[in-house]
Amino acid sequence: MAEDSGMVVWFTGLSGSGKTTLSLSVHMELVKRGIPADYLDADELRRNLTRDLGFTKADRDENVRRIAAYAKIVMGHGMIALVSAIAPYREIRNEVRASIGPQRFIEVYVNCPLEECERRDPKCLYRKARAGKIAHFTGIDDPYEPPLRPDVEVRTDQDDVAACVSTVMRAILRARYQDDSDD
Repeated sequence: MAEDSGMVVWFTGLSGSGKTTLSLSVHMELVKRGIPADYLDADELRRNLTRDLGFTKADRDENVRRIAAYAKIVMGHGMIALVSAIAPYREIRNEVRASIGPQRFIEVYVNCPLEECERRDPKCLYRKARAGKIAHFTGIDDPYEPPLRPDVEVRTDQDDVAACVSTVMRAILRARYQDDSDD
């Protein structure tokens, strides 16, 4: 991939796994290095771009498609689009990879056990889901299908943010500066 090519780095994992923290930290590292990047958070996009959608499987898939369309626009401007979104279903993540192009897409599995995500529960969502106040909550009464072969996997329950950022940055830099003649 040429140095000036955009790409999409998609952080997927359970709520509370550390997707937002990690993607924001990667964003800061990219900016520090002078690499153009934009951060796209699914929670923020849901409040704006996809507020008409609910949490059925069809709505979740459409949410991911819209986020991917926005990320492709960012990528088209030669930037790295850092997407932080649960995107619970494998099939739609694979569809997004295919639409963006596998050479321009990095799937980062932010792996953290459900028990640890529930312990962290930064937005008290697990507590509400367990109390029956939130239906179709990923990991509780709606499935999360982990990637079978993510491009990058980080364990936020075992490694600190700096180690996880380093792992993701290595993958981005490897993809960004790979010699185009190897194709």
